[in-house]
Amino acid sequence: MEDFSLHILDIAENAVAAGARKVDIRITEDEDRDLMTIEIVDDGKGMDEEAVKKATDPFFTTKKRGRVGLGLPLLSQAARECDGQFEIKSRPGRERGTAVKATFKRCHIDRKPLGDMAQTLATLVAGHPEVRFTYAYRKGETEYSLDTGFGSFSKRTLEKESFTAESAETAERKTPRASASSAISAVKSSAIFTPAPVWSQRPDS
Repeated sequence: MEDFSLHILDIAENAVAAGARKVDIRITEDEDRDLMTIEIVDDGKGMDEEAVKKATDPFFTTKKRGRVGLGLPLLSQAARECDGQFEIKSRPGRERGTAVKATFKRCHIDRKPLGDMAQTLATLVAGHPEVRFTYAYRKGETEYSLDTGFGSFSKRTLEKESFTAESAETAERKTPRASASSAISAVKSSAIFTPAPVWSQRPDS
């Protein structure tokens, strides 16, 4: 996997396979702290403590058949290679869910580019129209967000507002859903889902 969008796709697909009806994807680029953060939170069936410990093992899977997902192991490895951190929080049980958080040194020479998030989101929405996906991308004082529950895309400027997992949460899953086609159109309507290549964002060496 050459970019983060493919890691995110794999992890989100695994979340849906675990029964998730809502998947939140949040990406933050903090230029002042030289940090990039990726968070993926779902309301699936979750994992027990033993499964969480093994989740970053590329040969471990809870699936009885089918391919082994490499999103978690490769995202964990990418974080370590960029002087970052990787964390999984999960509890077993219906709608307990799993939260994945990876941080990276934003200007690290080995950091992968974000990649084509528009294509990743369009793939998820088209393949799982019954699942609600939310996406938030923040860089500096500007935040872009997408909610397939509304089929809407928005941009807002944050004025000294903290950006946390809690503040990024949207309404409950009971919110009326828009059609998958309108959600995909919203995804593809903005170039922000595919930011500039990573090499153009780094300071000159």
